[in-house]
Amino acid sequence: MNLAEQYEENEQYTQAYEEYKKMHERNPKDLSVLERLGHLANVLDQKEEAAHFYTKILEADATNVLAYEQLMDIYVTTDKYKYYIYRGNLHSIEHKYEHAINDYKKAVNSAQNDNEMMSARFVLGTLYEQEGNNLKAIDEYLKVSDYENTYEDVYLRLANLYLKEDAPASAIEVLERAKNNGFDTTRVKESLADLYLKNGNPEKALEITSDELTKVKCLLDTGKKDEAIKKLNELENEYSHIAQYHSLKAQYYYMNGEYEKALESVEEFDKAEKNSPLTYQMRALIYEEQKDDYKAHINWGRYNLVRGNKDIAINEFLNAYQLNDSDLDLLNTLAMLLEESGDRNHAMELYEKISSLDENDKKALQKLADFRESIGDYKAQADYLLKLYKLDKRNALVVKKLGDAFEKTRNKAEALECYEKFLEIGKGSPDYDKVKQKLEKLNNTEMSDDEGLLDKIIGWFNKDKI
Repeated sequence: MNLAEQYEENEQYTQAYEEYKKMHERNPKDLSVLERLGHLANVLDQKEEAAHFYTKILEADATNVLAYEQLMDIYVTTDKYKYYIYRGNLHSIEHKYEHAINDYKKAVNSAQNDNEMMSARFVLGTLYEQEGNNLKAIDEYLKVSDYENTYEDVYLRLANLYLKEDAPASAIEVLERAKNNGFDTTRVKESLADLYLKNGNPEKALEITSDELTKVKCLLDTGKKDEAIKKLNELENEYSHIAQYHSLKAQYYYMNGEYEKALESVEEFDKAEKNSPLTYQMRALIYEEQKDDYKAHINWGRYNLVRGNKDIAINEFLNAYQLNDSDLDLLNTLAMLLEESGDRNHAMELYEKISSLDENDKKALQKLADFRESIGDYKAQADYLLKLYKLDKRNALVVKKLGDAFEKTRNKAEALECYEKFLEIGKGSPDYDKVKQKLEKLNNTEMSDDEGLLDKIIGWFNKDKI
């Protein structure tokens, strides 16, 4: 390294280049050596060799900006196709997808042969996918699929995009075309079998699948329950660690009316694949058959919640609440969802219910206190904060907020007592000096008590002093 650097400093670039080559042979993955080789090859006007070394850098580090910039400089006047490809890739790693798309369009126009054209269009389709422009992505992939030496991935991506656009028939057609055009591969056949199953054609799926669990699914969907359970029992040792195995067992028991066994299989599925929407969907269907509407609504709610359908989930949970209004888990979930959706008043009704069922629920009391403060009902806020204080007498924040509530309702004595308690337990709090000043100011301020609230709480203060 020292010798190579010395040659370079002395502008003996040929000798330096040869020394760096020796180092590259000993350690082909050293990116700093590759960078020096690319630079020196440029200096010596050996453009193709420089491009070779910068390409090697990108093979190891696809986000190397310097390599892209150097390759663009090399090809800007000699090969427009490569220039636009590298510029497009640079814009892509910088997340400038609109610029990258424009570059790849120009690369398509600059392509000199089918391979270049296919490659550019394929990446262009990928960029459209990243931008969420599925129809333009489909258009590019279809053009790539028309070439004789096209790629298998083109058909798979097309099928996936057609599904996103709610066109399953087109997805099936494109995979059938792939199979007929020489891509009779496992990936294509299994993807096609899944599509046949989803579109109610298990017989066709059974003809082409080689996946054992997919075969079981086909047997169940064609009503061949005995063959299906026999196969499942044969596969138990090999497949019992796979979630799909247990979902198929649950389907068999469900079809057979053995609902408790079906639920046991769902539990096994859930162990293998936590929080899957399928878990809640299977449970909901089973509970519906058992006429357990409450648990069915709960699980349909969780199913929709996992899938991001909050409004539907809320509706399902509300239906469950009509059947059982004392399930604390349900009440907390529903209150949280209603608050997130902007229905704060309804959420507070549920927090009131939670607090009445569980007097020790600090979260519900805090929510109710915050809500009452937000609407200026400081008397009710103080009531909830008092309950919180009884549960946690060392919570400095609760004591401070209680003091603020008393001050706002003109209960000077109680406010002073709270602020003094805060100074006792809140040392180190960022509000410490502020409360100290409030206490001093309040001591020198005339304030008449709010008689209504005082009557309400004076008994408690006499009984359990702060």
